Amino acid sequence: MSLVLDVPHELAATLKARRQTIGVAESSTGGLLSAGLLAVPGASAYFLGSTVIYTLRARRDLLGLTQAALDRQEPLTENYVMLCADTIRTRLGATWGLAELGATGPAGTPYGHPPGICVVAVNGPVSLTRRIETGSPDREGNMAVFARAAFELLGEALAQSA
Repeated sequence: MSLVLDVPHELAATLKARRQTIGVAESSTGGLLSAGLLAVPGASAYFLGSTVIYTLRARRDLLGLTQAALDRQEPLTENYVMLCADTIRTRLGATWGLAELGATGPAGTPYGHPPGICVVAVNGPVSLTRRIETGSPDREGNMAVFARAAFELLGEALAQSA
């Protein structure tokens, strides 16, 4: 877990220096993204909030996505996770939205995706997506890999927006 929490210190410093904010919508990382960002002292300067959108019901109720909007999405795609990142950013009035959807394992998804797949998106002044495939059914290991990948993608977006 310490590897997951190392990266946010650099991200937090950049967000604070720029007076930018972030909102998070995470699924398979189960709160690791939020915990990593909140573990940095002074997080209230940049962290506006988060939600764990582990189920379709959570995506409807917590993000306010309509059933029609969800029905138009293909599971584990860049478009779907970008919709989540944009929605959390907009709902919280943040500079940045960070979202991920994935299959941590040990089983795959009900949609036929094997474990070890995640899609991450950053939405804001720069918008990026990334697909991660570990090929592993190790739930905890995948959660850590997915969280680190999300933080790295956020770092790339922050660097590109400088």
